[in-house]
Amino acid sequence: MAEAEAGEAPGPRPLRFAARTGWDLSENRLASVLAAARRAGRALVDFTEANPTRCGIVDAAPLVARLGEPRGCRYAPLPLGDPGARAAVSRYYQERGLDVPPENVVLTASTSEAYGWLLKLLAERGDDVLVPVPSYPLLEFLACLEDVALTPYPLVREEGWRIDLGALERAAGERTRAVVLVHPNNPTGSFVRRDEAAALEALALERGLALIVDEVFGDYAHGDLAPDRLPSFAGRRQALTFVLSGLSKVMALPQLKLGWIAVSGPPELAAAAVARLEIIADTYLSVGTPVQLALPEILAARAPVQRAIQARVRANLAALDAAIAAHGGGAVRRLPVDGGWYATLEVPRVLDEDGWVELLVRDEGAIVHPGYFFDMPRDGFLVVGLLLEPAVFVEAAARLAARLSRAISGG
Repeated sequence: MAEAEAGEAPGPRPLRFAARTGWDLSENRLASVLAAARRAGRALVDFTEANPTRCGIVDAAPLVARLGEPRGCRYAPLPLGDPGARAAVSRYYQERGLDVPPENVVLTASTSEAYGWLLKLLAERGDDVLVPVPSYPLLEFLACLEDVALTPYPLVREEGWRIDLGALERAAGERTRAVVLVHPNNPTGSFVRRDEAAALEALALERGLALIVDEVFGDYAHGDLAPDRLPSFAGRRQALTFVLSGLSKVMALPQLKLGWIAVSGPPELAAAAVARLEIIADTYLSVGTPVQLALPEILAARAPVQRAIQARVRANLAALDAAIAAHGGGAVRRLPVDGGWYATLEVPRVLDEDGWVELLVRDEGAIVHPGYFFDMPRDGFLVVGLLLEPAVFVEAAARLAARLSRAISGG
């Protein structure tokens, strides 16, 4: 800094924000298009809606009322979580045929927090983790806040979103600390295959890596999984594995703010990981007491909630397919999906993805995600959610498919 002129008092030092928060906060094209449509009073159907509490699927009031347990008036924090709540998560896995003992369950306020804690546990500043592409963009922000780099590995669309294991292995460097999997993937809905899981575990053992597996949509397979698909990584013993889930998707209750990490792998490694996570958790103590005390009853009530969501997703997926068959002109294709709440449409590249999004908002009042939002491998994809009320979804899907067809044919 230049010296102040003789006799001049130095000026105040400007406040600086951390460089890690220097995001581009300017309005993107989609936001501008939506803002203009709303100013014009345009009625909009939001195919990107992913908040189950706004979709009229289940009545959450009886479940939320369970937080009124009088014992919740007393604060007696336990870093890893209330023993009854941890046991309830263990039973949730046991009922799915998976072995996760209560002592290997760590409660968190959300899956996002779980990612942050695991990056703290596993990575030094400047280390990297491998992440799938396409996948959900939240990972970029979480890694940035922990000063950890992301290195992508591809899922191959032409092979049903199979992991490119060769590319993944080449991407793993000296500073790689973990492999992230989203299982089933968001938005592709693809489950990891059993042979891929075995190869990943072998690589993790060879390279000293952990597996971080986001299974928030794991309860929402579309029917019976193919025999070569792995239902869950929970309880596997080959490599140190952290499976993430929580009430946001398992019970469609994101507002209750409770997630968990299920730790498995070689027993000594798993125990060491839990011991370190206990110190991290003790630093935050972020999970509310009432929701922990209510968790056993809430999880026990999951069957009708999940049936309702599965029925909604199946109905809307069928309506989308019917609309494409009736109005899509053969040029629009819905890609195969194993599970989750999203569907991916492949469209001709007569417009770029921003152009498609703008066209659909302007002409049909339909909001969809551009594929690049999820790092799709190339242009020409649109992503739609499947949670909207069916009466709304059916009519809007027909208009969506018809407008895509007209645009493709030059109309």
